[in-house]
Amino acid sequence: MSTNCQILFSIEGGAAVTALAPEGETLLETARKAGVDIDAPCSGNGTCGKCRVKLLEGTVEGEVPRHISPEEYTGGWRLACGIKPTSDLKVEVPASAGAFKSRIKVTDLSEGRERAAFDALGKDLDELGYRGDSGIETVALTLTSPALDDAMADRERLLAMYTETTGGEAELGIFALRKLPQTLRESNFSIICVVRKGESRDLILDVLPASAGDQSVLPGLAIDIGTTTVAMVLTNLRDGKLLAGGSGGNGQIRFGADVISRIIASTKKGGLERLRNAVMEDTILPLIAEICSKAGIESTAIYRAVMAGNTTMAHLFTGVYADFLRLEPYVPAFFHKDGFRSLDLGLSLNPDAEVLLAPNIGSYVGGDITAGVLSSGIYKKETFSLFVDLGTNGELVLGNQDLLMSCACSAGPAFEGGDISCGMRATDGAIEACSIDAESMEPTVSIIGDAGQKAGGLCGSGLIDTIGELFRCQIINAKGKIIRDGKRISRDEYGAASYVLAFAADSATGADIALNETDIDSFIRAKGAIFSAIRTMMAIMDFSIDGIEEVFVAGGIGSGINVEKAIRIGMFPKIPLEKYHYIGNTSLTGAYAMVNSAGAAAKVSEIAQSMTYLELSSHPSYMDEFVAACFLPHTDEALFA
Repeated sequence: MSTNCQILFSIEGGAAVTALAPEGETLLETARKAGVDIDAPCSGNGTCGKCRVKLLEGTVEGEVPRHISPEEYTGGWRLACGIKPTSDLKVEVPASAGAFKSRIKVTDLSEGRERAAFDALGKDLDELGYRGDSGIETVALTLTSPALDDAMADRERLLAMYTETTGGEAELGIFALRKLPQTLRESNFSIICVVRKGESRDLILDVLPASAGDQSVLPGLAIDIGTTTVAMVLTNLRDGKLLAGGSGGNGQIRFGADVISRIIASTKKGGLERLRNAVMEDTILPLIAEICSKAGIESTAIYRAVMAGNTTMAHLFTGVYADFLRLEPYVPAFFHKDGFRSLDLGLSLNPDAEVLLAPNIGSYVGGDITAGVLSSGIYKKETFSLFVDLGTNGELVLGNQDLLMSCACSAGPAFEGGDISCGMRATDGAIEACSIDAESMEPTVSIIGDAGQKAGGLCGSGLIDTIGELFRCQIINAKGKIIRDGKRISRDEYGAASYVLAFAADSATGADIALNETDIDSFIRAKGAIFSAIRTMMAIMDFSIDGIEEVFVAGGIGSGINVEKAIRIGMFPKIPLEKYHYIGNTSLTGAYAMVNSAGAAAKVSEIAQSMTYLELSSHPSYMDEFVAACFLPHTDEALFA
């Protein structure tokens, strides 16, 4: 075996990448180091079968994977995680391998439920008196021109006039200082200062010519760093109006679909830097450039930012060692940390812009949930509500204005398409809704993308729909086993059955899009984790299902959730459908509130400090509840009667 093999990655629709593979390294590991995007939800454990590449030249070692048919293997198809080069290679990386990052469904923020959520939150900010208190404002100054007998330095001249005009003290940030000499002289010493107000001293972030006007746009940035997707919006801090928005896949996905895989990857040599670069260099910075271009502003004109994400994302975003999050007793490096500057974090904003992180409350309940609780409004209700965020993990909050309890359950990545043979994230080609005719077993599906888009797999909402329909039509039993036969039922040589949603001729992959019994079992365990977490929290609080007045479901798993089907399969408690509300990306809307309002940011901190965190793994009844919930709908059918 050669010590180092040269690998040429021929990327469909992109530029070729060359890398060196050390002895004993898998092709997936080499691709990750080289920045080649290959989807691997299982993080290279060989269980998901998603990291498919085509070997064009060279030799490798590795077993024939169960996910590759004999015909495909003969044609050169391999799993990148299961092969190690034994010579120089030329490998074709199909466009679908990187689709998890490039084609994540992007919401048009100008319409739909996300925009409605922003508008509703804006009204809440007004009612609470939070609107317009971001702490960023402008001050117009006219300075005397220097002369031979008045040669005071520009900085000192500015600060003296600032005190004379406002009565307060100020300091000049480095970005503003560098602009100051030219801006003063180009504007005849009449300028607009962009100022961040402080308790004892204000900070001048920028200096603009007086022609800019003291009502110029003051951009702020809200970022939601999800395990799967990153979304962000630009807002005008003067009035809270949206300027632009965008989203894309989190570049860390190539290190695994779940946070545990990424934490482990970050502990390897150079791993923490690679994980941070994957989200920062590959995802956040390009998205900032994109939305600034849409809004027609320079990124250095962004004066305030807020990031909301789970506890692992907060650690990896800030470059903080995260391994102790996953090790008992599950202690994070920080819950709450103030005082970040854009410059500290490598963001392409005004270098002195303040960057706030929504506070975490536990190893697996982070700032995305504290921000989400703010945007859901359950913290101010007299009645009890349940907040459920469905993503790569499931996080739940139960309570009202007097009491809030939270927990996280290991639902696995099924809701994001992981652990499912035909699963995919909510990108073009994903089946996001499904109905099945009970007699013919023929499906009718809704697919993300343009008209005529062929099915490429199932995303979370489509998975819930399909399993709900399979159970209603008695195609599967309470254990998730396929009990009928027909045109749509496929069985392998071992008798294992699958339900075919789209035949090869009608699919985007050229292979059947089928849900097998192993997939169904994975989903049953995921939905069981959600329902058992709800039951455990309610038991601890000595609370009954009837006491829940509203259920708010958050997360970006597709077109939303068909609640009736989710109840049918035992994922959500059986209460009137009108009590359920799908509210989209509450992490982003919460971050939007925080960036527009220092008061809203303080409220999120207050929410975090008042919330009780339940570690489910340490609660004796949780496993019993989980086992009981791993049936359709449940071992206690009376719960859904």
